[in-house]
Amino acid sequence: MIEAVGLTKRFGAKTAVDDLSFQVRPGHVTGFLGPNGSGKSTTMRLVLGLDRPTSGRVTINGLPFRELANAQRHVGALLDAKAMHGGRRARTHLLATAQLSGIPEKRVDEVLGVVGLQDVARQRTKGFSLGMGQRLGIATALLGDPQVLLFDEPVNGLDPEGILWVRNLMRRLASEGRTVFVSSHLMSEMALTADHLIVIGRGRLLADMSTQDFITHNSAGFARVRTADTDPDGWDTLGSVLSRAGGRVLKEPDGALRVTGLDLPRISDLAHAAGVRLWELSPHRASLEEAYMRMTQSSVEYTSTEDPRAELWEPEPLSVPKWEEEADAALQVPQAGFFAPPPPGTGGRPFLMPTSPGELAASPPAHSPGPAHSPTPVHTPAQKPEDTR
Repeated sequence: MIEAVGLTKRFGAKTAVDDLSFQVRPGHVTGFLGPNGSGKSTTMRLVLGLDRPTSGRVTINGLPFRELANAQRHVGALLDAKAMHGGRRARTHLLATAQLSGIPEKRVDEVLGVVGLQDVARQRTKGFSLGMGQRLGIATALLGDPQVLLFDEPVNGLDPEGILWVRNLMRRLASEGRTVFVSSHLMSEMALTADHLIVIGRGRLLADMSTQDFITHNSAGFARVRTADTDPDGWDTLGSVLSRAGGRVLKEPDGALRVTGLDLPRISDLAHAAGVRLWELSPHRASLEEAYMRMTQSSVEYTSTEDPRAELWEPEPLSVPKWEEEADAALQVPQAGFFAPPPPGTGGRPFLMPTSPGELAASPPAHSPGPAHSPTPVHTPAQKPEDTR
């Protein structure tokens, strides 16, 4: 198990890791997520004793890495696929590492077979592609048959077959009771591979929970509804009906309606009663990417002038004269089940928007000013997200 307690690392005036505490438990693939510059690589270097923390501590099975006897037998890591001597042959690179740790030579050939490099074992690594370098780095991490494994972007440069192989390898290693800690920017791959997620932003903990809980707590579910194109007033009529029934109705750029507060059978019944034909009625299933974007939007250091994450915000509310007042009134009340990202430093537990009048009265304003690491303001659907860059 990997355990960090109050882990902090400063480089001059810059704080790369800020009071970070978490546990990576055996038997699971734990994904380590965060924007560029969030402190992921620094954290992994601290785990492996490559950097010393300014304060706090991080241990592996109860001991700092530097105090582990024959650490190669306990911990395997891939941090940089190109961190090897280009003039060495692949087998020679592994053999030198094995000899330093007292690992038998036959293990070198075993791991070459595991990663599929047995046919190029005598080629010099300077001629390796990025994907081949990744495979050799994974072989180096597996060499000592360790119980704790750390991988930083292990699928970078791999083809689809290689990505599938890494995914299955990670899951197999975890099923054997090993501790597997994987950093990656590929959300689709993390959704398929990781059982648990640790998410950081600007060096601080944002979330520490199961993958499914993370998706559920940091994304808003809704129904997508589209009326028949042959009925141009259909969306107007349906919007009014759904609003009166207590739903929140927003129009998406492609003309479909986004509805929350009503389940699909209820929407279908209301449309039928209003004589509106539907061409689409489907549930929105949140992805890890969407949940991650919502969680980390205030922690991104480098954003372009045209930010693609903007499309993940709720669109503008419909402005239809026939039911504008009804929709606006409904939109002012946060609906149960709408979650906002947790503030940094609170253990990553998301909080539910208040729903009762008493809770609303006791809640602080959503847009009150705060420190640099305060959570992203929660925007009511009637508002347009402010430019926080």
